Amino acid sequence: MSQRQVLQVFEQYQRARTQFVQAVAELAARPQNIETLQNAGVMSLLRPLLLDVIPTIQQTAALALGRLANYNGDLAEAVVKGDILPQLVCSLSEQNRFYKKAAAFVLRAVGKHSPQLAQAVVQCGALEMLVICLEDFDPGVKEAASWALGYIARHNSELSQAVVDAGAVPLLVLCIQEPEIALKRIAASTLSDISKHSPELAQTVVDAGAIAHLAQMILNPDAKLKRQVLSALSQIAKHSVDLAELVVEAEIFPVVLTCLKDSDEYVKKNGATLIREIAKHTPELSQFIVNAGGVAAVIDCIGSCRGTVRLPGIMMLGYVAAHSENLSMAVIVSKGISPLCACLIEEHEDHIKAAAAWALGQVGRHTPAHARAVAVADVLPTLLAIYMDTRSSEDLQMKTKKALKNILQKCTYLPALEPLLHDAPPNILKHIVGQFSKMLPHDSKARRLFVTTGGLKKVQEIKAEPGSLLQEYINTINNCYPEEVVRYYSPGYSETLLERVENYHPVL
Repeated sequence: MSQRQVLQVFEQYQRARTQFVQAVAELAARPQNIETLQNAGVMSLLRPLLLDVIPTIQQTAALALGRLANYNGDLAEAVVKGDILPQLVCSLSEQNRFYKKAAAFVLRAVGKHSPQLAQAVVQCGALEMLVICLEDFDPGVKEAASWALGYIARHNSELSQAVVDAGAVPLLVLCIQEPEIALKRIAASTLSDISKHSPELAQTVVDAGAIAHLAQMILNPDAKLKRQVLSALSQIAKHSVDLAELVVEAEIFPVVLTCLKDSDEYVKKNGATLIREIAKHTPELSQFIVNAGGVAAVIDCIGSCRGTVRLPGIMMLGYVAAHSENLSMAVIVSKGISPLCACLIEEHEDHIKAAAAWALGQVGRHTPAHARAVAVADVLPTLLAIYMDTRSSEDLQMKTKKALKNILQKCTYLPALEPLLHDAPPNILKHIVGQFSKMLPHDSKARRLFVTTGGLKKVQEIKAEPGSLLQEYINTINNCYPEEVVRYYSPGYSETLLERVENYHPVL
């Protein structure tokens, strides 16, 4: 047998391995093939190919494993149980850029499913290797490593701390300064995932100088990058007043307001979220946003979009209004009540309606002037209808009840209260009747109107528990009128009159 024939055997074996691994990688890209591949024992066949002498076979084997692990947690667990991770990590340092990308993809695909699987990735020493990859010359390798680190960090603060301890943050801040847009996006997303868990983790990102670089990218034309940048700044600002002030000091206003007009829905949503996370902390930060035109911009944004994109803007208005009378008046003057009421009517999701109800309650709870501004917009009947709707969730009913109570306790605008007398259940009715009992003794015009519009008649029909607060309010109202007027409007009075007519014997 000649030397050529001997070598031919090896070449055939190499071709067969190459064909096999390429075919598996292609099959693994389609979800319908996954179960068949798993049942055929694909994991144990791919594992030795990760150590193959031919680099392209190694890379394709890693790619196939990544696709399988990406599909679901069970397959990711099979990768962990098959002792594949240490092999990958081991060869990460010495292999070429194609292998590094494929290996980082496997680590990301395993780590994304659960904290337990992400912990398995950490335990096999992957973080140190991934951090080394962040310094690689090839931007694709940096991107793959950053992505894997983000998927590990997003689960919880312990895993996020492990990523920080491995030294990832300063290198991620360098990555957001690279020219490649894809790398900027992933690095910003990973910084966001690290920052979200605790003030301490967010502080680590701030100490690495991330805020200034993130703030510069708010006006970048790439929508996907803007989404991640706004998200990262939100995750930093949300934790404390100090962190929020650092974000504001990076001069994000008024440029961040342009994001609320962006054509990309997620840019709008993340922009509104960032403003909300700053506004919620203190009246001073809210006032700063008002002065920058932030409230008016958020109100326009709520009016121009639908669905969950509205939610952060709705909550931001609620936070601003909650801080003080003046800030609440800023929401009213900027014509914020009408869009909030529109959210109550137009939205189908209960949690969005609940947020709008809460925000309206915060706007109307300060003084009679605030409550009147909400009442004249016809908000009260809408809130009452939602509260009484049996399809409303428990949380929505609770939020609308609280909002009604907040507004009613300050509302002295009686024409808005009167229609509610006819529909409100007892627990809301006591607040409405309570307001009438405060106002009628001091206003003769209102007393007359209360009779002619049928309010007094309705009050007489209310069945209140003797000695209850509601009964006290009714007594106070009745004391504002002559006894015979009260009797006249009491239920059954016409029958009593007729009875007297029947029993009356005329004097002839």
